[in-house]
Amino acid sequence: MQLPATQAQLSPVAGDASNRRYFRLQLPLRTVIVVDAPPATEKNREFLAVDALLAQSGVRVPEVLAADQERGYLLLEDLGDALLLSRLNGINVDHYYGQALAILRQLAAADTAAVALPEYAAQLLAEELARFPQWFLQRLLGLDLDAGEQAMLAGLDAALIGSALAQPRVLVHRDFHSRNLMCLANDSLAVIDFQDAVLGPVTYDPVSLLRDCYIRWPRARVEQWALGHRDSLHAAGLLPAVDDSTFLHWFDWMGLQRHLKVLGTFARLSLRDGKTAYLADLPLVLEHILEVLQVYAGQDVQLDAFHDWFRQRLQPAIADQSWSGR
Repeated sequence: MQLPATQAQLSPVAGDASNRRYFRLQLPLRTVIVVDAPPATEKNREFLAVDALLAQSGVRVPEVLAADQERGYLLLEDLGDALLLSRLNGINVDHYYGQALAILRQLAAADTAAVALPEYAAQLLAEELARFPQWFLQRLLGLDLDAGEQAMLAGLDAALIGSALAQPRVLVHRDFHSRNLMCLANDSLAVIDFQDAVLGPVTYDPVSLLRDCYIRWPRARVEQWALGHRDSLHAAGLLPAVDDSTFLHWFDWMGLQRHLKVLGTFARLSLRDGKTAYLADLPLVLEHILEVLQVYAGQDVQLDAFHDWFRQRLQPAIADQSWSGR
């Protein structure tokens, strides 16, 4: 699509954690979204492949109107500005989460044979967990870990990775939360930011949604949603029978892996990329982590060791930070 420069009215649109830049282009009869996605850093090929896969699976995603992969430009359908996060409240959350979990059932049922999706393998899980000591502990908090602390974290990582790999595999969005779900004019949801999709643990996307880094719900409600999702997957033939205790264990430990990764990722976004606004989200992520550690207190040696260290070493260091809210 080409327009004379005099007809091109571009206005910036709020971006995400990536290097992509978004602009709204005003056309005579509608608006579209222009994405400046440098091919050296952005997964444009993956975005296009997963967009097509999700659309074929019945998931509402932005229509790709044009793409120049070589130069890193995409022209997408304009889905508006209404992020799910801006709409959520205690009254409508069941309505919206019901839609979101239905989308996750569509992902679980998707035929991924035609798309070369990477596996959420042990190496990738470990690389994500490594961000926690490197960026959050050492770079942001200035903590130097001794050999005993490093061994403790290595043991925790092994336990979390083992739990993740024990789960059935499905198509995983990998960042399925309230800032990557758009509320459309008809009150349905559309999915964005899916270029990092993998084949991975069945609880990864549910815990990303239900234990969102940007909003928190009571544990009893979260468990109800999680087990209801388990039941719906089983009823659809997408998941074998899994008892409550096992599924919640998978769910909680997957969330712990994700939130430790997020601590490192948000610290890196602030320190390396200058996106300091993410520091304001760290306290809620820490609350999610502490909740799981408290629930499993006395049930696992690795988690207990980390919980003790978290209280004795980490919390005092966090309290000194301007973003801690203390």
